[in-house]
Amino acid sequence: MTDREDFLAWVESALYQAELALHNGDSAPRRALWSRNEPVSILGAWRNAYGQHELDEVFVGLEKTFSDCTSYAFELQAYDVVDDMAYTAGLEHTSASVNGEPRSYTLRATQVYRREGGEWKVAHRHADTVTE
Repeated sequence: MTDREDFLAWVESALYQAELALHNGDSAPRRALWSRNEPVSILGAWRNAYGQHELDEVFVGLEKTFSDCTSYAFELQAYDVVDDMAYTAGLEHTSASVNGEPRSYTLRATQVYRREGGEWKVAHRHADTVTE
């Protein structure tokens, strides 16, 4: 399997499952896929974070915010792997409860990954809401 094929398989399995868990109120699988090495950052649809401390605060907040995910799909539009770095760009289509209220929305999401100890880890996320 090539690096690109291996990375895509990881995106479609572990990363997908972590995002689904987050939207059901469990941030642990997502946190496990994020780098514990600096720098890490989020330019989020709802909140920004720089560094491990702020990242942990974001994940705790998201865990409290989301529940009852009825649908999550990642529409991958572009990705690549170069040595120990990779990126994805795509649309995240989600239907879940946000603070107890059912919502459906789409985010444009770009993420940057580093291979650390042979495993892919998220180092940066940028997402914003797609408006009609």
